[in-house]
Amino acid sequence: MSNPQFDIALSFLFRNRLRKSLALVDHYGSAQEAWHHLNEPQMKECWERAGQELEWIHAHGIRVWTLADDDYPYRLRQCPDKPLVLYGKGNIEPSAGHFVSIVGTRRPTEHGKEITRKLVRELHERLEQLTIVSGGAYGIDIAAHRAAIEFGVPTLIIPAHGLDRIYPYQHRAEAVSSLMNGGLLTEFPSGVEPLPKNFLQRNRIIAGLSDATVVVESKERGGSLVTANMAVDYARELFTFPGRPEDASSQGCNNLIRSDKAHLITCADDLITFMGWKTKNATAQPVQTALVGLLADLSPTQQTLLDKLQEAEEGLNINFLVMETDLPYETVASEMLMLELQGLVRSLPGGIYRFQR
Repeated sequence: MSNPQFDIALSFLFRNRLRKSLALVDHYGSAQEAWHHLNEPQMKECWERAGQELEWIHAHGIRVWTLADDDYPYRLRQCPDKPLVLYGKGNIEPSAGHFVSIVGTRRPTEHGKEITRKLVRELHERLEQLTIVSGGAYGIDIAAHRAAIEFGVPTLIIPAHGLDRIYPYQHRAEAVSSLMNGGLLTEFPSGVEPLPKNFLQRNRIIAGLSDATVVVESKERGGSLVTANMAVDYARELFTFPGRPEDASSQGCNNLIRSDKAHLITCADDLITFMGWKTKNATAQPVQTALVGLLADLSPTQQTLLDKLQEAEEGLNINFLVMETDLPYETVASEMLMLELQGLVRSLPGGIYRFQR
């Protein structure tokens, strides 16, 4: 079994030169072999940082995929700019069944949100195994995740940051819910903030993970069109819903159809028929998805924090927890997020955390 510390260290060493790190792994056969043939000034620092990252990963129940792993998402493996390392939290099966990405504008119409919900419901009703993928952003992204959660469909949120935070904060509830049936998947290690450049970088994962990408609503320019073009570059099928010519929220979709980049669809059946997917037996029973890994062993720090919350009926403010434990604020915030993602605590307004009884 390969040691992921080499892959993580290599990703740190060539953080802004992904193609170089991929070329080295391809040439030498593994990140470990590539590492032993390098002589870069930052290698020691990157190796130590990778070790610290592994400690954090193990402490917080994070799963790691590298190109050396047989269960690395096979669709992503086909992409020339695939991530060297993936970090995941939740009940994730990144290669099972049909994967559909749903993206669109961050300012959708009510009609666009309803189209999204209807599409997810119909896909769920007709397909045996389905995972909905999106970026967790405002608008169509979160509408797709909420619909998946509503109908019990596995959903993968692809954040543009590390798993030690949730952005936007308003979507924490959806992130926590996704862990029960899907989860969070990113190439960014802990400590990485949601910088603008990261959103464009993560869009290729949304496109690369999926068999098909659907753009529901999009203005003439926007991040969803970047994802759409990446799907086309990866030779994946692209679909979109048409809109009235005068609607700004439909201009991007209509342009995709006009340029023959996207197939026009009006419902899930259009997509399923084009993809040639087999539909469910009408009498088939819904598949039950087990909760896996949500109650992982707690670290001593997490147990201490949880014990204090269990003693408080109304919850405790994070600043009080910092004073009580004599831990840095950043440490307490990170650990509380991990406990929340495991469903053990609930975040309330005003920085209050309450034990989930």
